[in-house]
Amino acid sequence: MSATGSPSGGQTTATYDSAFLKACRREPVPHTPVWFMRQAGRSLPEYRKVREGVPMLESCTRPELVTEITLQPVRRHNVDAAIYYSDIVVPLKAIGLDLDIKPGVGPVVAEPIRTRAGLARLRDLTPEDVSYVTEAIGMLTAELGSTPLIGFAGAPFTLASYLVEGGPSRTYENAKAMMYGDPELWADLLDRLADITAAFLKVQIEAGASAVQLFDSWAGALAPLDYRRSVMAASAKVFDAVAGYGVPRIHFGVGTGELLGLMGEAGADVVGVDWRVPLDEAARRVGPGKALQGNIDPTLLFTDPATVETHADEVLASAAALDGHIFNLGHGVMPNTDPDALTRLVDYVHTKTLR
Repeated sequence: MSATGSPSGGQTTATYDSAFLKACRREPVPHTPVWFMRQAGRSLPEYRKVREGVPMLESCTRPELVTEITLQPVRRHNVDAAIYYSDIVVPLKAIGLDLDIKPGVGPVVAEPIRTRAGLARLRDLTPEDVSYVTEAIGMLTAELGSTPLIGFAGAPFTLASYLVEGGPSRTYENAKAMMYGDPELWADLLDRLADITAAFLKVQIEAGASAVQLFDSWAGALAPLDYRRSVMAASAKVFDAVAGYGVPRIHFGVGTGELLGLMGEAGADVVGVDWRVPLDEAARRVGPGKALQGNIDPTLLFTDPATVETHADEVLASAAALDGHIFNLGHGVMPNTDPDALTRLVDYVHTKTLR
């Protein structure tokens, strides 16, 4: 299927004609579509109940649990798309790396990769490595009906940051030291991760995902020149690898206001924008031919409904001239967010933008 063609893979005609996919393709929509990053769980009590006693990475390998968690926010909030429940380090765990997600910390890698010998530990990802993904997406597409499913993966730079640092970092000193000091090793690492990421996305698309999002969570730590010189090619390789499927490709990073144009150049059909840059200005930076996604500040959901609506109006006004707009937060849902605030926001945007 081409981006302007007809359904293929796991898509039905109803899914293909959904408001979310129409907005991704920059086509007229009946209302502005809404979904939330990290919507699969986080703030939902029903999520915490089913996850009780189940480690994060284990929960990602149980198809029935993945299906339930992915569906929970769709049922609760009436969002226009589901986001596949997983984690960006799942493909790295699947190829045998010794890592875990520690509560309150994040991904932790037992042996950071800082040498060429370490790079050799990154083998190819096969569909058999993540057969639970194929099974879960098959279950999900059967349940979701006309609601599209978004597959996702971590971008090469963000994955490399975790692998080189050994865990979360505020400075990325080891990753940047490799990027600046051993650019050949760095390029080979990102190229290898691009292959693994592309393989992971292909599994999701072939199983029935209707769109994919690449999360470059930490790309905002980069200067534009460094992004273009040392990172952009790897992200572009991922997008190019899945281009033939014709599903919309979304690119999102945090603190990436200075990188928006480059992120668009990397090959995405939709560029995600955090809350720091108004969407009309983001459109100017990205240039024509791309839809935008975003971008209300997640902390606003801790205020009263009237304040949330005022800021939602500002986002919608800044997006009024865009060819395609998907309403989202400028980052993920915070765990202590009132789920009812999310439900109200979805309803408000839908009602406000009915054509």
